[in-house]
Amino acid sequence: MLQLKKALRLECLRQPFRKALQTAAQIGAEGIEVNGRTEIKPQDMSRTAVRHLRKMLADYRLKVSAVNFPTRSGYATRDLFEQRIEGTKAAMSMAYELGCTVVANDIGPIPDDLSLPESRTLVEALADIGQHGQKCGAWLAAKTVTSAGDGSRLKNLILELPVHSLFVDFDPASFLLGEHSATEAMEVLADQVVNFRARDAVRDFSLGRGVEVQLGRGSIDWAALLGKLEQKNYSGFIAVDRDAESDPVLQCAQGLEYLQNLFQ
Repeated sequence: MLQLKKALRLECLRQPFRKALQTAAQIGAEGIEVNGRTEIKPQDMSRTAVRHLRKMLADYRLKVSAVNFPTRSGYATRDLFEQRIEGTKAAMSMAYELGCTVVANDIGPIPDDLSLPESRTLVEALADIGQHGQKCGAWLAAKTVTSAGDGSRLKNLILELPVHSLFVDFDPASFLLGEHSATEAMEVLADQVVNFRARDAVRDFSLGRGVEVQLGRGSIDWAALLGKLEQKNYSGFIAVDRDAESDPVLQCAQGLEYLQNLFQ
């Protein structure tokens, strides 16, 4: 049976870090996703800093569900290539020290044909990162951004890599916003999902595009998605991720409550 482990992307609260930890615990989160570029940085996380943060998390009965490590470009871009690779590895090592096994990032555009020479940079970079994951115990998870298509290119890329090199940070809203089916994408990617974002969206026919909406008010088929995760024995967090224009704390609290109700 699928167990609910509720998490929250901490930045959604729009509060200072320590205050956000307190708020996240108060509104029912069990895990938090932190930003590894703005909220905590690998270069600042000495052993003392790690112990201090772990103590704070324990005080609030929170765990780090994922470390978000956004880079300016994907892993096929040669500009600042080595810095991007080493920064990602450092974020993975930091995540493990904080008791977390998932580092999420947009890996960049995925070519249709992975056999082309220009595709090898991406494949080799991710294989290198995956090898570091084997050593440190945390893994890179590719975000399913709106440009990711229907999930098939990401699946082909994962199959091109050594086993356990790359996993999936699944965002159902990204598929609807990109005019694809989240349910069909889950069928393709379910085996590799290690982090799941609870975001919702709906097609706005007056605007001719998809629009993100409050969790539970969109067109995402949550029963089908959660059912597939249950079939695959998913054991990760389900994280509310809502950039609300107003009342961010209230909307995050309502999102966590909606998740709780889904499992009752």
